[in-house]
Amino acid sequence: MSHRIPGVTLPAHGPGDLPETLDEAAHRCLVAGFDGTTTIPDTLKRLIDRGLGGVILFTRNIRDADQVRELTGTLRELRPDLLVAIDNEGGGIGHLVGAGAPEVPGSWALGVTDDPALTAACADSLAGHLATLGITVSYAPVADVQHRPENPIVRTRSFGADPDLVARHLRAWIAATEARGVASCAKHFPGHGGTVTDSHHETAADPRPYDRLDLAPFRAAIAAGVPMLMSAHVVFPALDPDRPATLSPRILGDLLRGELGFDGVLVSDALEMKAIADRYGEAAGARIALAAGADQVIIAVPHLETTLACRDAVLDALRSGELAPERIEEAATRVRRLTRRYATPPAHVAPWDAGAGAEAARRAVRSGGVALPPVPGAYAVDLFPPPHPALNWGGEDLLTEVRALDPTATGTALTGEPDPAAVRELLRAAAGRPLVVAVCDAGLHPWQERVRAALLAARPDAVRVSTGLPEGEGLCSFGRGRVNLRALAEVLAGSAP
Repeated sequence: MSHRIPGVTLPAHGPGDLPETLDEAAHRCLVAGFDGTTTIPDTLKRLIDRGLGGVILFTRNIRDADQVRELTGTLRELRPDLLVAIDNEGGGIGHLVGAGAPEVPGSWALGVTDDPALTAACADSLAGHLATLGITVSYAPVADVQHRPENPIVRTRSFGADPDLVARHLRAWIAATEARGVASCAKHFPGHGGTVTDSHHETAADPRPYDRLDLAPFRAAIAAGVPMLMSAHVVFPALDPDRPATLSPRILGDLLRGELGFDGVLVSDALEMKAIADRYGEAAGARIALAAGADQVIIAVPHLETTLACRDAVLDALRSGELAPERIEEAATRVRRLTRRYATPPAHVAPWDAGAGAEAARRAVRSGGVALPPVPGAYAVDLFPPPHPALNWGGEDLLTEVRALDPTATGTALTGEPDPAAVRELLRAAAGRPLVVAVCDAGLHPWQERVRAALLAARPDAVRVSTGLPEGEGLCSFGRGRVNLRALAEVLAGSAP
């Protein structure tokens, strides 16, 4: 092998009868999560020594900016061509708050504003920040089209419900990220927006016929030169009734490589998601995904035993002939090509527009065409679901942002349904004050509908707010990122610039 980490020895179960070059190629096809902020686990070191293609960072790996730079530098000292990646969509979905990430709204707010130059400025700030940290792969932007109000996972992560609008903003995001020397990754091919299931939790399906699927944004991303796409753990009966896209040769091969002509790196969504793990298991999922046409598979859990099991399944399949060496060499060749362009962070990172995110969030706020006077001293009730463990680690709330601008305001933030006595207590506490009632995805979480209805029945004068997709009258921010909530707070406190 061309690279060896000093002091690292291979375990007893080495490549065995596989050629060393093929063993390294198989490792190139893996992206691993891990625990730690400064220390690299020995198991991960051994994987890197064998040729591991990349690592994916999460909030568990982030303490502050200097620590992240030290961590990514240490990883590259082990192997200079290791790809260091992270999910970095903006809005409420990001893991770099502790490292001073630029605050930008989620994609839907950018689509509402519909200013591709502003989208590019937001993407530029995120990519520039990544470059300063030594992170050169961003698993963003979301290319999904949000079609169904019951969809529990795409929602404000999408730029919108119009494929042309989504394509327009994808092009802006991809170009800005590329200009920073960071690899973007459009996801989740061939689209997660037509489902009513979160593939983190169970198998999702999109029942639409082929001619109604949302391929246009992915075509636009490919035409824009996006270097990576991420597959969806979604079954598309019109394309392959038997397997989710991540495991389907028809979708990854015939459609993506053949019809759409994509020759970049196709990476799977995380294999531990229940849509794969519960039906196939992560190890079998890795083997099947690579055989189907994926170039890399992500094992995001920090338990490296799961990564080793996936790796061993791939090596065993190569030994048995179940997995063709040519398929793995093809995948590894694409990954190596990606590393030549993106593995090394730029030596110089120019400043970015630190105000772009706030401007976008402010411009996205809508009031249903009704002018809303400030409500100083308000009592704010913010209802929202608990943060998604795989996506949102912040749990930001509207009350905090309102109080930062109006110290006379008060209220409560709730992630679950209070009992009737508690609702009555909220009304007593709000007596004599303007009442603000905010919901997020109330259509998916009926407890929010019940609490809002009880509050509005007693206080029909309350200001209604939606912090996700629009839900009735009132203010809407089209996202729950901190910058979205701050833009709402500025309107409520009367301090908008």
